[in-house]
Amino acid sequence: MKRIAITEAAANIVKELKDKYGDLIFHQSGGCCDGSSPMLLLKEDMYLDESDILLGTIEGVNFYMNQDQFEYWKHTHLTVDITQGRGSSFSLEIPLGFRFIIHSRLLNEEEEIFFNSKK
Repeated sequence: MKRIAITEAAANIVKELKDKYGDLIFHQSGGCCDGSSPMLLLKEDMYLDESDILLGTIEGVNFYMNQDQFEYWKHTHLTVDITQGRGSSFSLEIPLGFRFIIHSRLLNEEEEIFFNSKK
């Protein structure tokens, strides 16, 4: 069972950027500006610490969320999507004229039990 998924359109952008840049990482911090949007960064450019939670892997890229942000999202399933438009972050898709966004839904009962048992 997975807590995070990705749309086909977003997966295609991730594949393109992985081919161009190599190892990548998704991070959602919950900070200012577009900080609450998922950012795709070079793996070596992102410093992770104990406040970052690994939610899963999509398209071979680990997706982390800051634990404070996760407190708001812990009862949801997340799907990474892409939309046209420039965000105001350092995410790698921005120069392509796109930005990643999150669609969320509440976890169903089975998912809620599964993820709560993992604690």
